[in-house]
Amino acid sequence: MAIDPEFEQSYEKNGEDDDDVAIWSPDGEDLTEEKQGIHGTHVAVDFDLCIADGACLEDCPVDVFEWVDTPGHPESDIKAHPTHEDQCIDCMLCVDICPVDAIDVDPSRAGRI
Repeated sequence: MAIDPEFEQSYEKNGEDDDDVAIWSPDGEDLTEEKQGIHGTHVAVDFDLCIADGACLEDCPVDVFEWVDTPGHPESDIKAHPTHEDQCIDCMLCVDICPVDAIDVDPSRAGRI
C-alpha cells in the first residue's frame, strides 16, 4: 500500500507540528502513537507507512528531511520528517527511492504549505 496521492481530499488537516508542517489524518481521526497520519503537503510523508530506512534523507539534494522521534509507532521509532518542504526542488528522488512508497511530492501543492 502506498501513500494516498489524493490525501488532501480523503484526509482532514489535523493541525501543524512544531515545525509548522501540516498533519493530515484520515477522516479527521484522532492521531495516536500507533496512527500518526501524513505529515507535509508539498512533500508528504505517510508516517504510518514509513519504515525509516533513511534513503530519502541520504538522497535529497536540498535536505528537505530530518529525523523525528516517534516512540511507540509499530513501524519505527523515528520517521523522515519533511521539515524543510519549502526547499523542495521537485526532483522526485525521495519518491523514487522510498521502498514502501510512503512519500508523495506534488509541485501543484507547493503554494499550500
